[in-house]
Amino acid sequence: MSIAQRLAELGIVLPQPAAPVASYVPVVVVGGLAHVSGQLPFIDGALVTGRLGEDVDLDLGARAARACGLMILAQLNAALGSLDRVERVVKLGAFVNSATVFTDQPKVANGASDLMVEVFGDAGKHARSAVGVPALPLGAAVEVDAIVALGSA
Repeated sequence: MSIAQRLAELGIVLPQPAAPVASYVPVVVVGGLAHVSGQLPFIDGALVTGRLGEDVDLDLGARAARACGLMILAQLNAALGSLDRVERVVKLGAFVNSATVFTDQPKVANGASDLMVEVFGDAGKHARSAVGVPALPLGAAVEVDAIVALGSA
């Protein structure tokens, strides 16, 4: 089954890839790896902003991380022409806009991690960092980047 078929089976529609908000490109492919720039969370077309542990709860934080994961997939699809080229999700980096007392960054990051396993199965299992930060671009609640191994598909 192709990844496009898998997405359809899961009822997942990829968003339109977001344009960069500064001087960078969304995806760089080198040495069989795709490096995906940090993606911000858009749900129903609106950027999810705020700080976990203050004005964003854990559920919304995890949904925001999933939205970042969807944008990662959209950027990869646009850059590669097909998600079938993804051989393995190697690593995700999750940055969580966090109050100083908030310590559930790994639970927030699971929103993106679980999506990768849903879509790619065992090839979606990856290494990961989940880091609390005091601020993110545009006031985003979460930002996620990725490193993905590519095959020739």
